[in-house]
Amino acid sequence: MSNLTSDARAGALRELATLKGLRVTLVPLGPEHFEPLWTGLQDEESARLTGTTAQFDRETVVTHLRRIGTAADRADWAILHAGTGEYIGEVVLNELDDDNAAMNFRIALLADHLGQGFGTEATGLVLDHAFSALGLHRVSLEVYAFNPRAQRSYEKAGFIVEGRLRDALRWDGEWVDAIVMSVLSTDPRPGAARVA
Repeated sequence: MSNLTSDARAGALRELATLKGLRVTLVPLGPEHFEPLWTGLQDEESARLTGTTAQFDRETVVTHLRRIGTAADRADWAILHAGTGEYIGEVVLNELDDDNAAMNFRIALLADHLGQGFGTEATGLVLDHAFSALGLHRVSLEVYAFNPRAQRSYEKAGFIVEGRLRDALRWDGEWVDAIVMSVLSTDPRPGAARVA
């Protein structure tokens, strides 16, 4: 169990740090990232890979971006290309379970930045932060079976497959399983992030 208090963890979530890697920089996600984030929300392939069926309107997204900056139960970062500063996606720790020092992980990259290692590096940076600055013990996720590229990226960052939720998503008339993965603070992470 982490020795970080709930108040200290909430403070670290409210005052979210910028995380710097070799190829990506993670900055707190906010209203200034609306346009590229909105573009990503309109991408059909990104919606499929994440199992997103919700329809978003601009006002709801803007309101969300304003709210998350002060949230004490989640951490949302914009993923920026370290060389150009271009927005290439978002990465999130959410669903805080403070009693068990655990959070959920999710990431979404813009389609033209998939398969280039940006997601793996961003994931490693977030895990380093989760276990050191936030004092978490467990970070978990679900990835759909039709997204093996994402599963390989998560494994490179240290996530381990725990099981399978059968027929967890119905997409285009077909049932799709969700793969449950996690990484613990005590697990070896061969893909631990290298910082700039």
